[in-house]
Amino acid sequence: MYEINYSRAAERYLKKIKDKQLFAAFKTAIDKLKNDPYIGLQKVGDLRGIYGYDVKYGGINHELAYRIYEENAQLIVIVLAGTRENFYEELKRLLVP
Repeated sequence: MYEINYSRAAERYLKKIKDKQLFAAFKTAIDKLKNDPYIGLQKVGDLRGIYGYDVKYGGINHELAYRIYEENAQLIVIVLAGTRENFYEELKRLLVP
């Protein structure tokens, strides 16, 4: 089982969720990633090294973006969480210095 860490952006988004069912959907998705982080799709191009996992709730697509680290320990870092709208533009802003 993998350990989960969160970036500030992901942590901030998840803390702001007021809908308990939406929060539960994200928690279920994160629990699935703990057991098998490779169920998400690996991104290509300038997002290489990032995996994405879809969280569908209430007819709206949400997304989790994360990195997998296996050098010293089994670790997943959730980089960003949010709705699909403008998600990848925000992710690129976070990743490019």
